[in-house]
Amino acid sequence: MQGLGWLAAIIVGALAGWIAEKIMKSDHSLILNIVLGIVGALLMNFLLVTLLGATLGGWIGQLVVGILGACILIAGARMLRRA
Repeated sequence: MQGLGWLAAIIVGALAGWIAEKIMKSDHSLILNIVLGIVGALLMNFLLVTLLGATLGGWIGQLVVGILGACILIAGARMLRRA
């Protein structure tokens, strides 16, 4: 299975980070949204492959994975700030 490519990863990462930002009711910059979306997708893909042996493919699948991963990262950052 082939990945999305750099441009698609940036677009999907930005969209995933923005959606996660709205879900988690936080406020970030465009660059941080892109980073959260891409790193979140990497994190969730790793977890899905490790736990289930597969991940979601395509733009929509990677968008969902990126949103979930970015939400986890935002929640983790909030937990660290409170501690």
